[in-house]
Amino acid sequence: MRKSDLKVVVVGGGIGGLSAACALRRQGIEAHVYEQAPEIGEVGAGVALSPNSHRLLRRLGLGEQIEEYGGQITLGSFYFRPDGRDAAALPNARRTPTDVSYGILRTDLVSMFTGILPSEALHTGHKCIGFEQDPDSARVTFANGEIVEADVVIGADGIHSVLQHFVGEQPPPVFSGSVAYRGIVSADPLPDWPVNKSLMWLGDGKHFLVYPVRQGRKLNYVAFVPASDEMKESWSAPGDRDQLAREFEGWDPRIGSLIDQVESTFQWGLYDREPRARWSKGRLTLLGDAAHPMLPHLGQGANQSIEDGFALAAILRQLDAPVEQMLARYQDVRLERTSRIQIASRETGRRFDSQYDDLDERDAELNASASFRAWIRDHDAELIGV
Repeated sequence: MRKSDLKVVVVGGGIGGLSAACALRRQGIEAHVYEQAPEIGEVGAGVALSPNSHRLLRRLGLGEQIEEYGGQITLGSFYFRPDGRDAAALPNARRTPTDVSYGILRTDLVSMFTGILPSEALHTGHKCIGFEQDPDSARVTFANGEIVEADVVIGADGIHSVLQHFVGEQPPPVFSGSVAYRGIVSADPLPDWPVNKSLMWLGDGKHFLVYPVRQGRKLNYVAFVPASDEMKESWSAPGDRDQLAREFEGWDPRIGSLIDQVESTFQWGLYDREPRARWSKGRLTLLGDAAHPMLPHLGQGANQSIEDGFALAAILRQLDAPVEQMLARYQDVRLERTSRIQIASRETGRRFDSQYDDLDERDAELNASASFRAWIRDHDAELIGV
């Protein structure tokens, strides 16, 4: 089979699924995205593109758009204690044009992907309800009655993935004990705020992160707080701005000045899973949160899903083995890295929430994390030796 004859169905039209389809089509592979919502879109506010995904997206020709719609995060980003005292430098690098991080709105990023993909490759209103396969093909069944046949099926349908159950048993979601308030404010009323840096305040059980989007004209904030039982049940729901203000009362006045600009906010329950042992079975494989849901404390959820898609596309480009073997190779290439980042994201969250008797020890660990972050940042998912 020539790669131009290979048909791939991607179930899920989020960042991971769309970027995977773009990466596959870049390699000359026909890929179609099936999304259950009536329109392609993203909930949430911003996402941080670290160099390990930014350099890949530039290969799709998105470099200028990322610079136009993103907010570059430069050297000088910092961690603070609640009162604003310095805690540690936030590692970041700027060695080359692609070795840069950007904050970007999820909706802007999704629009970039849909701008690359032909309209006939995007199928909305398709809720996956079933899957089957045989040695020759795979078939996905949708609630609208349509059945789609493909050579490869990618489950990019999130932590609640329908398709993950056809790969193997999956441990249940694990609640972190925290929720995140997320939103966007204008930078105009905050003229003293640095619009090209990521800043984070770390306190007892809480932390508050801010980084730029839209060339620094807007600021994305994420506030992490302990969750009550009622909040625990919410995956995403409208948040209470006044409650958000109370959570950080008495902290650095800069946080209060930003919260004063908040008009509306949403809150997300933070869940992950234990790393799974298997992603692929036959002609089916998983990607992004369907394969490795992780907490956001290393900012790698979206970045790792983008890496997944590019790695898979690079492997399928070879077409030097049966599809089942290539998907197994993809799993082997990606599983160890993402599992390590999943576990480290949990550990980083405990660090950010100051679960230490000695904060100096925590700050030393934050400074020492630069090498691990470099390991994440410097990876090129397309250079996989296949």
